[in-house]
Amino acid sequence: MDVVTSLSSPIKARQTCLMFCHCVTNSRLTTRSAIASSQLCQGLKVKAMARTLVLVAVLLAASAGATTATTLTIHNLCPHPVWPLVTPNSGLPSISDNTERLDPNALLSLTFPPTFWAGRVAARTGCDAAASGCWTGAAPPATVVQVTVHDGGSLDQATYSVSLVDGFNVPMVVSPQAIAGGGQCPALGCPVDLNCDCPPPQRAAEGVACRGPPEYFKNRCPLTRTTPTDVEPVPQSCRAPGELKVVFCQATIVTGDAAAAEGEMVIRSVVADS
Repeated sequence: MDVVTSLSSPIKARQTCLMFCHCVTNSRLTTRSAIASSQLCQGLKVKAMARTLVLVAVLLAASAGATTATTLTIHNLCPHPVWPLVTPNSGLPSISDNTERLDPNALLSLTFPPTFWAGRVAARTGCDAAASGCWTGAAPPATVVQVTVHDGGSLDQATYSVSLVDGFNVPMVVSPQAIAGGGQCPALGCPVDLNCDCPPPQRAAEGVACRGPPEYFKNRCPLTRTTPTDVEPVPQSCRAPGELKVVFCQATIVTGDAAAAEGEMVIRSVVADS
């Protein structure tokens, strides 16, 4: 029987390879059949190896494109209720219905989409029951946290800042937590109530919001952005944080261990290993 012509399926081909190894040992195949079977087995091994390599490539590609699930946590430490306003950039999905009221020390946890997302977080104050009318925060002047997550493909970068370009209404600090990808991830923002010393001509909403000027904002809160071209004086390159935490009315931004030893409330400037 000609071994080559007897094959009708991959299963039979594998069986033939096994038979060939056994038959060569017992010298029962003709030279022609032995050569044909050897060539067939080599071909099957090459195909099997090719399939394995394709599978490995697919798994590696999937792993490279995977992103860490990221949560947005909003914590209200103000002595009054706050209604967070989370707004996606144009064309991106909403992650909040923006009706939540946060009483003092309350938390709100939201989940970012697993793909690229960018948007803004503001703090509204003096809202009605439906959060449809608010005293501050729904429009300038207002403090704004700007965030971007799942950027840069497999780098899974997150960028964030606290902007006073549109003015100020509530102190805010943003910090990354549970950093999986390394990089430089400082806490940024303004822990100071800028309404207290706001220049009288710049006061708004009966003194609970401030329009500026940028020099006043930057002098009191250097870790914010006060003009469209302004940046913070600290490097930022944060990859795959598991959480971005926005705190309203945070008392301070501290980066040293001494403050922690004194029992102060601390938001650390985190520099993770690369």
